[in-house]
Amino acid sequence: MIVSHRNGLRKTNYGVNFLVLAYGSQSMVTKMLYKQGDAVPRHAHPNEQSGYVLSGKYRIRFADCIEEIGPGDSYSIPANIEHSLDIIEAGEVVDLFVPPRQDFL
Repeated sequence: MIVSHRNGLRKTNYGVNFLVLAYGSQSMVTKMLYKQGDAVPRHAHPNEQSGYVLSGKYRIRFADCIEEIGPGDSYSIPANIEHSLDIIEAGEVVDLFVPPRQDFL
């Protein structure tokens, strides 16, 4: 599957806009488009989630971890672990979900 940056599936979750990019039977790539004032509340899902920060500044919380992250930083959150994200500065994050999040399709 090839997805042009112009053809990503536009979605919203927790008030956050994002693009569903390439996905297959085992994985999904999204590009989160965080605005000032967005916040992702504490939640969990059965998908492992790994991300790479393209721009912006965030406070991520999961397990015993509370960290501020920014451009060039990455993270991995195991499946079924509660986590949240505070947006300190607007920006974009690429997230990979394994398996794909069915609620995003």
